[in-house]
Amino acid sequence: MPGPTYVVGAAIVRDGLLLAQQRAYPEAVAGRWELPGGRVEPGESEAAAVVRECQEELGVDVAVHDRIGPDIPLPGGDFVLRIHAATLTDPGAEPVAHEHRALRWVHTADLDCLEWLEADRVLLPDLHALLAATGT
Repeated sequence: MPGPTYVVGAAIVRDGLLLAQQRAYPEAVAGRWELPGGRVEPGESEAAAVVRECQEELGVDVAVHDRIGPDIPLPGGDFVLRIHAATLTDPGAEPVAHEHRALRWVHTADLDCLEWLEADRVLLPDLHALLAATGT
């Protein structure tokens, strides 16, 4: 019996700020915030999926670091979200919202103020800890 389908997300930190992206669709979640990412393709590692998704969604290359937070079951099927810490390989590169309404670099003081998707909201304590570990 096949296991769950993994969805990966990237907690990209630069200069003590976390990159968040605002959904443009579907209508039910448009305007809500999430971390970049997407499904792991068959035969693809989680790290490779994080790199691919960041290239597709943001037009940037990332270095993938440790996983953060728990596995998060997602609604609508047998999907599990896993988040990986990441950094831009070119610190001067500026991500572009190819598939989302907007991007925002978020300070730890503002993390709780965004209207996150439920799955990403679960990660807020881990995101605060990640930013604290970077010295902010």
